[in-house]
Amino acid sequence: MLVKMMPSSLGMIVGEGSIFIIVFLVGAIWLHRSIIRERKLQEQKKNFLLSVTHELKSPLASIKILLQTIQKRDLTREQVLDFIAKSLTDIERLDDMVENMLLASKIDNRSYTFPKAQFNLSVLVDSIVNRLQLTKCESNQQIIDAEIEPKIQITGDKFALTSVVTNLIENAIKYSGPCETVGVKLFSKDGRVCLQVADHGIGIADQEKGRIFDKFYRVPTGNIHNVKGTGLGLSYIKYIIEAHGGSITVNSAVGNGSEFIIALPA
Repeated sequence: MLVKMMPSSLGMIVGEGSIFIIVFLVGAIWLHRSIIRERKLQEQKKNFLLSVTHELKSPLASIKILLQTIQKRDLTREQVLDFIAKSLTDIERLDDMVENMLLASKIDNRSYTFPKAQFNLSVLVDSIVNRLQLTKCESNQQIIDAEIEPKIQITGDKFALTSVVTNLIENAIKYSGPCETVGVKLFSKDGRVCLQVADHGIGIADQEKGRIFDKFYRVPTGNIHNVKGTGLGLSYIKYIIEAHGGSITVNSAVGNGSEFIIALPA
């Protein structure tokens, strides 16, 4: 016996079927996007691990060669002292990297509380500039051009803000071409303390600006190993600055360099 289906029943079945198809399609799209995001994250983590390995091996290899040279060759006192100074510089690089990694780990685990105290930010920035200052080219020009307003006091986490300033200046040096000048300005204005770090490097494309503060993300430069760095810096810099009630912005264009601007409450 054939049962004639009522129009209302048919409409209900079609409606339920349509809802099922829509839910299925939405779920499939969500799953597809999740897989793509996971693949990108895994690729970024892989590049991060490769970069960290390279960053660790480079100063270690340099220290090993310098110490072996001191051990095997008859050097003058001046040469020995020069090699020791270079070794200490590489050790400082390693120490900075380890401290940054520990800070990042504590931030991820929400175990870092940002202990704050008043200190002289001008002295801090000046000391970092002097430590990272290098001479290049035949004219031995200084690659960091610093304008630091004196006696700027700030209340904050000195350790975390040291990491912020160091990372920003190091990034500017890394992404600049040979003999290009990096500008560092520290000044107070309208109740805010401003730090500007500008380079004349490769710049950042508009489509990349929204991602540069993502964890593990690095601006593509052809070969990712052409520029040293772990890719952690900017994501944690943003987190640290916001934990201090501040903000960070970037002005950049491809081929015209980048300028990062930090504003903190005075």
